[in-house]
Amino acid sequence: MAHVEIDSITKSFGAVNVLRPLSLQIEKGEFVVLVGPSGCGKTTTLRILAGLETATSGRVRIGGRDVTEVRPGERDIAMVFQNYALYPHMSVRDNIGYAMKVHGTPKSEIDARVSEAAKLLAIDPYLDRKPRNLSGGQRQRVAIGRALVRQPSVFLFDEPLSNLDAKLRVEMRTEIKLLQRRLGTTAVYVTHDQVEAMTMADRVVVMRAGHIEQAADPITLYERPANRFVANFIGSPAMNFFDARIEGGAVFLGGQRLPLAPDEARRLGERASIVFGIRPEHMRHSAHEATLTLIPEAIEPLGAHTLLLGKVEGQKVTAQVDPRFPAQVGSPVTVTLDITQAHFFDPVTEARL
Repeated sequence: MAHVEIDSITKSFGAVNVLRPLSLQIEKGEFVVLVGPSGCGKTTTLRILAGLETATSGRVRIGGRDVTEVRPGERDIAMVFQNYALYPHMSVRDNIGYAMKVHGTPKSEIDARVSEAAKLLAIDPYLDRKPRNLSGGQRQRVAIGRALVRQPSVFLFDEPLSNLDAKLRVEMRTEIKLLQRRLGTTAVYVTHDQVEAMTMADRVVVMRAGHIEQAADPITLYERPANRFVANFIGSPAMNFFDARIEGGAVFLGGQRLPLAPDEARRLGERASIVFGIRPEHMRHSAHEATLTLIPEAIEPLGAHTLLLGKVEGQKVTAQVDPRFPAQVGSPVTVTLDITQAHFFDPVTEARL
């Protein structure tokens, strides 16, 4: 039995349907990340799981118990919010232990749990400080510590790193993942950042317009996206897409011919219209080569690699090439594709072929 079950939940605000019937099962100890563009329903799903929103229909179960009508404080969950939600007049120690104090936990136990959490999160030197005297990263650790001391069966995170600078976000996402692994607690994490999702999750749930497009481990999402939306959303820089056709065992982008591997040519057959996808990082040398000529409109050197942004047969393209790749804006250059890493989508349904 799954540890967390979201069973056919829907949510409507008046005539607006935010969540279509949505179902998801999460195993005990699993770290699941809900990701998608703004307005896709990921935060609403998390708030329904927490009991902060009421589902229009459907059921929520945690540890086999139906908690659909159960108050948030009785669901055995703890939530970390985007804005930290710390009490400014309280010390770090009191912020972390406040919920236990309200529930009548003995002071000795509160002190022991607060001390343990503070050491685990490396904030023990700051226990007597007020939140205003802490950095953003330290405040986020306090918010996590407050959730941690409750020893919940499920951690919920609502975009907890969005207020931090880029360097600190990288550090904190690693710390959160390591902490979750050490504790073995089930975690559901919401973010709009696909890099965050890919680096932290055991399983990523990609959402759009209130339903799940695909739920899979990060590598599966990257290598075998279920449709064009997932392919475009996962990966940075984003995948290139071209209107193309398949004829005589090759992909044609306008007048440019890209030969397919024999097995792939047989699988796809002849197609008058297809969407051809290739990631920028797969425009490099490979065992089965195909070359593509593009005209750079901008060149972005990034140290470890360089991005060429331009056009192929009038269609936009981004190629990730070696840092010393010879290219000039406006002058045609030829890049080598790993055609075995290409993706093909139906031009009407956008489903993977």
